[in-house]
Amino acid sequence: MENQNQNQQDLNIELTDEVASGVFSNLALINHSPTEFVVDFIQIMPGVPKAKVKSRIILTPEHAKRLLTALTDNIQKFEQQFGTVKDDTYHLNFSPKGQA
Repeated sequence: MENQNQNQQDLNIELTDEVASGVFSNLALINHSPTEFVVDFIQIMPGVPKAKVKSRIILTPEHAKRLLTALTDNIQKFEQQFGTVKDDTYHLNFSPKGQA
């Protein structure tokens, strides 16, 4: 176990300027096969009938489960600090309702 921890500490991760700026996504679609999970991060804009996939990430099932665990842990920590996150994912509605 000590060797595994040592290897994780020696990992040098590079973050390029292009990747560091990030990509906005307000929808994710997930598909899977017996060997991989494919997560498409999509950007939906109000009043635009076409949405674009901005990034696609392909994960092994084992890594997808580790990601789920990490996200669950981080959401719990976030909610302890900032309050409950509303889950309105099933109510995406970008139709105009008001005037500017």
